[in-house]
Amino acid sequence: MSAVQPKLIIHGGAGSSLKGKGGAEAVRQSLYAVIEEVYDALLQGAIASAAAVLGCRLLEDDARFNAGTGSVLQSDGQIRMSAALMDGDLQRFSGVINTARVKNPINLAQFLQDSDDRVLSDQGAAELLRELHVPAYDPLTDLRLQEWIQERAGNFDKTMAGVVAEKELTAGRGTIGVVVRDRQGRLAAAPRRAAKGFERIGRVSDSAMPAGNYATTEAAISCTGIGEDIIDECLAARIVVRVTDGLSLPAAFERSFIESLKNGRDLGAIGLDASGAIAWGKTSEVLLAAYHNGTQMGDTLEMENGMQVGFC
Repeated sequence: MSAVQPKLIIHGGAGSSLKGKGGAEAVRQSLYAVIEEVYDALLQGAIASAAAVLGCRLLEDDARFNAGTGSVLQSDGQIRMSAALMDGDLQRFSGVINTARVKNPINLAQFLQDSDDRVLSDQGAAELLRELHVPAYDPLTDLRLQEWIQERAGNFDKTMAGVVAEKELTAGRGTIGVVVRDRQGRLAAAPRRAAKGFERIGRVSDSAMPAGNYATTEAAISCTGIGEDIIDECLAARIVVRVTDGLSLPAAFERSFIESLKNGRDLGAIGLDASGAIAWGKTSEVLLAAYHNGTQMGDTLEMENGMQVGFC
């Protein structure tokens, strides 16, 4: 296979608003730093799945986002996280659901790519951590702890539990995701999701399902927003199937997001296809996404409110 131009798009969640240029610029700096490091790895020959995992790890380690360090607590005051990886070339899905006490859940999803049992729930993921001798890690931050304490005291404002841990920013849903095309044209997608904030114990998000993360040799998609809405739309798989059936990636996004808006969904998605087209869309007010199109970086932070679809 001849070499092609690598492409990359990432997201840090979807939500309700971004307040203040200083806040938006801080988010942009975080996203661009990840883009630069992952794109450099792609130029050095990293395969798509490895680059997607690298991007997720970097986003997990940034407390600005609701993923890894800085995750929102569930109703019982615990942090439980899910992660998945789909290799489009192999069309192989792996993931963990509601794992805890780990710094980078995406590493477990990567390990399970070569396992006979590729999706593990909380107890199975905990056992895998012990088998791999992964050290315990507490992803709690003071901001997230204070949010939970205020909620328990009865005066919690849910706009605080955003995807962005900044006082001047409020954004209510989602987590992180990475979609890449490597120099051999292979595609991969990897989302990482923590709690949506104070939900029922045992709730499962879309990220460890093909509804929220799907890739083939034709296209790769990662979703964000309200997990239940993403599952109801089966959004990631729906977009990929439409591309496989002959729609362009932008057309598949537009049709899928028109349907999502009609159905009252609150969500977003990013994607790449085999030709290198990059697309994004949202029904939420904000989509925190950035991309590298092979020539330059760009982002979606200035998108208007309401449903929007874009591509490059």
